[in-house]
Amino acid sequence: MVDVTVMGAGALGLSVAWACLLRGAKVQVIDPGGVAAGASGGIVGALAPHTPENWNDKKAFQFDSLIMAEDFWRGVEDAGGLSGGYGRLGRLQPIADARALELAQARAAQAETLWQGKAQWRVMPAAEAGAWCPPSPSGYVIHDTLSGRLHPRQACEALAAALRAKGGRILAEGPVAGQVIWATGWQGLMDLSAEMGRAIGNGVKGQAVLLDLDQRDQPQLFADTVHVIPHADGTTAIGSTSERDFDAPDTVDAQSDALLARAVAAMPQLAEARVIRKWAGVRPRARSRAPMLGAHPTRSGHFIANGGFKIGFGMAPKIAEVMADLVLEDIDAIPEDFRPEASLTRRR
Repeated sequence: MVDVTVMGAGALGLSVAWACLLRGAKVQVIDPGGVAAGASGGIVGALAPHTPENWNDKKAFQFDSLIMAEDFWRGVEDAGGLSGGYGRLGRLQPIADARALELAQARAAQAETLWQGKAQWRVMPAAEAGAWCPPSPSGYVIHDTLSGRLHPRQACEALAAALRAKGGRILAEGPVAGQVIWATGWQGLMDLSAEMGRAIGNGVKGQAVLLDLDQRDQPQLFADTVHVIPHADGTTAIGSTSERDFDAPDTVDAQSDALLARAVAAMPQLAEARVIRKWAGVRPRARSRAPMLGAHPTRSGHFIANGGFKIGFGMAPKIAEVMADLVLEDIDAIPEDFRPEASLTRRR
């Protein structure tokens, strides 16, 4: 007997399966590619918040999820014995000029209220940030304490281990039974768009680089639109590109070299680090630009959890909670902008 079938063993699928299992459901996950076969098998893992201003449901949802993350990933590790490399070590961002400094200070004031005292967004002299700090033209940096990091593939493997330890099954194929949740990544969004005859989601390719550089206790950096993520295993990830048009979903090219060059220009300390690996994958992006959660638009009685794009891992703890609420208890706490209808009605 199976209560819940999740189609897709990426970040969202595994997280939703885990939340359902914790509530006593008998759960199976089906994915012919195996665990983290798609974009969830990446190397970056920046769990970073949107700016604390112009507050909306999406930002509030993300804030709640980032606050939930520590307990969520600790529970996963305790159950399965594997670490996803989670750590809430914050983030540093250089401030370019006087105008950007004024804006950062205004955001710091808003964060005092919007972040409820659970995290800080503050402006500080770059000299106080220490050696692991990108050069800042203004002499100031933003330091937020809400940002976290994990290693995406390791986090998925940790979720898979936790599921199996608690009696869940992960299969390459099998009969679909119980409540069904579709978390099938960018290809699922493309198939759904073709089925409905209109674009409601697509894939955006990203390339990233992994360095042999151990800064595991340092915060992540964001400079010149590049993320620099020190991982718990002693590597450092650089990411990522955003490519709407691409020929091959999983090949690296000169854009990864350009990405690394921009990272080194923004953070000269990276120049001597050895490249361990280059990675490419396609991330699912719903047309609404928010995760797509709720009743499946074409499969009666089924559900969808897709479109995590760049914030899937950061949103995963909260997404898992609201989807378990909906599927198991018929409690609907999904924000309007996250529903499939939002992608159906959004104009280009």
